[in-house]
Amino acid sequence: MLVAFPLLLLGMVYVFLFFSTPQGGGVPVGSTFAGVAPLVIAATLIWFAVAWFFHTSIIQQATGSRPLERRENKRVYNLVENLCISTGMAIPRIFIIEDDSLNAFASGISDRTYAISLSRGIINQLEDDELEGVIAHELTHIRNRDVRLLIISVIFVGIFSFIANMVFRSARFGSFGNRGKNNAPVLLVALAVSGVAYLISLVLRFGISRSREYMADAGAAEITRKPWALAGALRKISGDPLIEAVKSRDVSQMFIENPQLVNKEFSIDRVFATHPPIEKRIRLLEQFAG
Repeated sequence: MLVAFPLLLLGMVYVFLFFSTPQGGGVPVGSTFAGVAPLVIAATLIWFAVAWFFHTSIIQQATGSRPLERRENKRVYNLVENLCISTGMAIPRIFIIEDDSLNAFASGISDRTYAISLSRGIINQLEDDELEGVIAHELTHIRNRDVRLLIISVIFVGIFSFIANMVFRSARFGSFGNRGKNNAPVLLVALAVSGVAYLISLVLRFGISRSREYMADAGAAEITRKPWALAGALRKISGDPLIEAVKSRDVSQMFIENPQLVNKEFSIDRVFATHPPIEKRIRLLEQFAG
């Protein structure tokens, strides 16, 4: 899959040049592509490197989180450390989001950068067993390497989305008409390449979170042996998951419950939600407890 990403990206760039290069200008699209392709690869690598190495700072800025010191809340540190000891995991960094709503997420790509972020509301409003369940859920995401896969997918979604927007803008406002008449087969292939690349990025975005939320719920129930506690926590979270600082869809999919779907019983966001319905997650946990 990772090998296909650069090929699809280059295909999308070719489509962009195909639409944006004036017909009859004396410079073949292929020649232009040969000169531009190395620059595109270099720019993509720089984009990926910046997002990879600075993702913690980017996520902090996007969520308004900050490091939580032990002296501020020994209760949270004790819960995290006890769970990590019981599972043999390295202790992640702990961040807090100064928001009275209830939500949490895990992030990071290695033991050095793994972190759990908790809102002020979720710390203050959950009982110890419930908060333990939420923390165990996020630790399961870390243990299963979900957070690393999610960050990679978010980076590629951003790259593909940018190129796809350029392609379709060029197709709409560029020389679409002339090239479409004279090169119908190429046009179809070009649009197919862009469509497939963008579709793959969307599948990654939607598919990864949905299935792995169930796995993280099951992992938390196994670690704590208290599925009813996580079910209770999810019920409270569902009442107020909105985090005001979170505006990005890519960041919102990292949370235990999507903070952008408050009061949206039916919408495009619900149809293509990155999270399964929280009511279904609660039912499964309660069945497991029974």
